[in-house]
Amino acid sequence: MPRTKRDHKTKLPGRFEDLVQLMPPQAIVDDVQCDNTTEMIDRLMASGTLTHGQESYMETLVQLVQAYEAAHHEIKARKGIATLKHLLDENGMNASDLARLLGVHASMGSKILKRERALTVDHLKLLSARFKVRAETFMD
Repeated sequence: MPRTKRDHKTKLPGRFEDLVQLMPPQAIVDDVQCDNTTEMIDRLMASGTLTHGQESYMETLVQLVQAYEAAHHEIKARKGIATLKHLLDENGMNASDLARLLGVHASMGSKILKRERALTVDHLKLLSARFKVRAETFMD
């Protein structure tokens, strides 16, 4: 189903039933349908004070979008060394940079990333300060 541009100047109906006629709520199966549903939510939000029917309709659409995004665009939470590797990569850093940051021998950065050596409390504090995240972020 191709994305359609809706006429944003047309006032949206106030009754739930009339909104359903305009765009029936249904399970979202792809990103285009999700975009169209999100566009309708945006239109409702921009229209100012909502009627009871508009509020109910918008809540229905929001739940459909949330269900689709949870199933198809889940953000996996990283923890521990996986987080550290991600942050190093995002900052253009490698194992040697990690060792310098932690003030340890050059080989320790690689050993930490391979889980051959554990991070100390001091390491956690340094990483937390450098990447501006909680120290617990780096604990497996």
